[in-house]
Amino acid sequence: MNKLLTVKDLGLKDYKETWEYQEELFQEILNIKIKNRREETTLATPNYFLFVEHPHVYTLGKSGDLDNLLISESKLAEIGATYYKINRGGDITYHGPGQIVGYPILDLENYFTDIHKYLRLLEEMVILTLAEYGVKSERSKGETGVWLDVGTPFARKICALGVRASRWVTMHGFALNVNADLGYFDNMIPCGIKGKAVTSLNVELGKAEIDLKEVKGKLMKHFLALFEAEKI
Repeated sequence: MNKLLTVKDLGLKDYKETWEYQEELFQEILNIKIKNRREETTLATPNYFLFVEHPHVYTLGKSGDLDNLLISESKLAEIGATYYKINRGGDITYHGPGQIVGYPILDLENYFTDIHKYLRLLEEMVILTLAEYGVKSERSKGETGVWLDVGTPFARKICALGVRASRWVTMHGFALNVNADLGYFDNMIPCGIKGKAVTSLNVELGKAEIDLKEVKGKLMKHFLALFEAEKI
């Protein structure tokens, strides 16, 4: 089992370009696994973790409902946003500047073969990171992601999750609002869940801006510990 992890920060990058890059890495791992099975070789499969910020974009998962996007294509152009239907789980999600998006592209057979555990550990990574800023967050039963004030009229989501896995290889991941422009969330029903608000770390802390690099460092620290991985 190869628990080594290659971490790349792509900076601000177009959603479609990043998706295509994810697909390349995803296919690279799959090809090695197929070769190992067919030829009875034991080549190690790599693991990647991509950090990225996207220009304003709305993405809809395989089982998502387009009605959860509340604006027209012409309005999307007006606000400088794009839209893609993609091959992850989940419903509609927004990405934009000030949001940390993480795409772990892992061969889970290097770690554990349990998608439920994988999602819960990604949530735990975010929960532990937010705790370092004095923000108490938690899971909401039946709703993937990380939330604040669950079970109250003030429940609000701070991190969305949506993943795809094939032959235990993962892609897509999480989106944590750090300095996000929350106005863009008004154009959709977040994750298809009506009546739930969205928040950002800077809003919760009453600050104009939080250091993204610092937050990424904390996320990675907790990821490595939870997955017992080693960064290379």
